[in-house]
Amino acid sequence: MMKRVLLFLFSVSVFILLLSFSGKNSEAQRAQIRTLIIDPGHGGIDPGARGEYSTEAEVSLSVAMKFGKALQEAYPDLKIVYTRTSDVMAGNKRTKDEGLRYRANLANESNGDLFIAIHCNSAPDIRHRTYIGSKSMTYYTGKGKKRRKVTRKVPQYRYWTTPNPAHGTETYIWAVNKNDAKVSAVNKTPSTDTLEYGEVDSTLNIELPDPSDPAEKARMLIYAQNYFKKSLSLADMVEREFVASGRFSRGVKQRNHAGIWVLQATGMPSILVEIGFISHEEDEKYINSEEGQQEIVNDLVGAFKAYKQKTESRSISTTP
Repeated sequence: MMKRVLLFLFSVSVFILLLSFSGKNSEAQRAQIRTLIIDPGHGGIDPGARGEYSTEAEVSLSVAMKFGKALQEAYPDLKIVYTRTSDVMAGNKRTKDEGLRYRANLANESNGDLFIAIHCNSAPDIRHRTYIGSKSMTYYTGKGKKRRKVTRKVPQYRYWTTPNPAHGTETYIWAVNKNDAKVSAVNKTPSTDTLEYGEVDSTLNIELPDPSDPAEKARMLIYAQNYFKKSLSLADMVEREFVASGRFSRGVKQRNHAGIWVLQATGMPSILVEIGFISHEEDEKYINSEEGQQEIVNDLVGAFKAYKQKTESRSISTTP
């Protein structure tokens, strides 16, 4: 066991040294953002969260398409891949699980450099109760000669609900405890989790790395950690842009208990943006309005530009 640990640590150290001395130009080339995957949440058989008059699938698609159009105008050479462009389940799949697999596989097979999912948040109504008195209830216990009539007081309550006040934006990155899944996605090999994290394209004529090789595992772990830092950086930029536009930001978050599958299944930096609460009256109006959607798009574009500049300038500065 100790030999395995030492071998793994040695492999990590060797790989880090190799990274610092080899192929700086190719590293800079990898850092460039050439392909962006835009994933409008839900769609078709899955409308997502519902507001008073709109659905998450409708709003996320509208914002995602406007976001992609704005980026294409700013960066004509940027390749944009949408997981869906109409109100259908991604890939015209029959179930949500199939749709999720399609989204991640499309991103990985397209060699995406960045994955951005657009969603709307929702919060259930708050349930209240108040004591309104008690009521006498009669029942019988025992059998035969022991059968007795019993009367007792039972408290009575009135129940009602009020709209949940939750509103604002959130941006998610994959959960720390899902790092092994991200490593599998980076490696494009099946994971042992409940769903597969990317599939090997049988049409590719390249030799895929061996995940059982300690050196290869170390390399993939480093990539996954690097993607985590980049995802966190982009998510923070998105929320900063929202705040600058006057939105209420709920911050950058992780869903550690379950994770968000498309984030951990994609072999690239990835974020999921909750542009507002469709369950909140004012938020729903905002995210459905032309003005609101344009502001959201401007904020997303601003964050993308800042992220692209930071990522690519850092890699350029390391080249000889």
